[in-house]
Amino acid sequence: MSGVEGLLRDLAPRALGALVRRHPTQFDACEDAVQESLLAAATQWPAAGVPDRPVAWLVTVASRRLLDQIRAEAARRRREDAVATPWSALLSPAADDDRPADDSVELLFLCCHPALSGPSQVALTLRAVGGLTTAQIAAAFLVPEATMAQRITRAKQSIRGTGFPTTNHPARLSAVLHTLYLIFNEGHTASAGPDLTAPALSEEAIRLTRMLPAEGESAGLLALMLLTDAHRPARVSPNGSLIPLAEQDRTLWNRERLDEGLALITTTLPKGPVGPYQLQAAIAAVHAEAPTAEATDWAQILALYDLLDRIAPNPVTTLNRAVAVGMVQGPYAALDLLSTLTDKRVTSHHRFHATRAHLLELGGDLVAAQTSYREAARRATSFPERRHLTNRANAIKPE
Repeated sequence: MSGVEGLLRDLAPRALGALVRRHPTQFDACEDAVQESLLAAATQWPAAGVPDRPVAWLVTVASRRLLDQIRAEAARRRREDAVATPWSALLSPAADDDRPADDSVELLFLCCHPALSGPSQVALTLRAVGGLTTAQIAAAFLVPEATMAQRITRAKQSIRGTGFPTTNHPARLSAVLHTLYLIFNEGHTASAGPDLTAPALSEEAIRLTRMLPAEGESAGLLALMLLTDAHRPARVSPNGSLIPLAEQDRTLWNRERLDEGLALITTTLPKGPVGPYQLQAAIAAVHAEAPTAEATDWAQILALYDLLDRIAPNPVTTLNRAVAVGMVQGPYAALDLLSTLTDKRVTSHHRFHATRAHLLELGGDLVAAQTSYREAARRATSFPERRHLTNRANAIKPE
């Protein structure tokens, strides 16, 4: 990506946010206008140089494009008086460089509107704020481009005219953080397809999370992403096979991301109140600080999971906590905890069966472990995970 291309990607949500603030009923038209202004910039800036106020330049050009669209539509329908947005507003002075910086965050909140489903929030966020094309988003989630285009179009229609939300509302912040968390997780471990990871999604989630204030749960989520993504260089072998955490070469971990994540969670936790993302980041920090898998402080991890289970209980937390219980109290105590899970969204997932297989293997029940590994492999939709689980099952040799 060239310097101008990278700059335009960063400026795009700021320009779109500024335009949508002026014309909240015309999200689609605003996005089209901004895309045209970006194309004009990509053509002109390499030769003419980047303007002193690049965001204002983009907003001005996009405003003119939007005005042209409205004029053409008005002429075609011969009812100019029905145009929703006054021309005087379209011709107002371009926003300065400082205002759109805030609008990009508000645009992120708008894309996570509660009227939208989770998948729609993710898709619209990646399209409008992340700057990914519809084809790129569809490829990342392994759905047809037409399907993704319909999802994004419906999402835009659902929030048309709603205007920018209040960004300090806890419920809206929670929706934004959850959306970014989903995007990151899909990048960290792709839910389907031939590759274990989709780095573009992880990187985009981290970039978007950096737009939020570095405090509280926002800082906790960013720290969690950084500490988790630091493992990426060691997670896949040269032939594409998955390498579990305990077997990774820790010298390959991204030290820069580890240091940033550790510093962030270290400064954030004492300020309180503590939330789920901060606790998950603290757990990731314990793993990051262990020089070897054997040196991991599992007792501390279990204590953190106990706290997480108290403040934000859910079946996924219980599943993850079972691993820590197995390392501290033994595999049978962990298997007893797993037996309390009844939520089919978890018990039908391959990770449940993989965790159960691991605990059974630790407990010496090799026949049951092999059966569970095979069941986990059968349910896995990611090829690298399926291959890893199949190999684990084949490696067991019951007497």
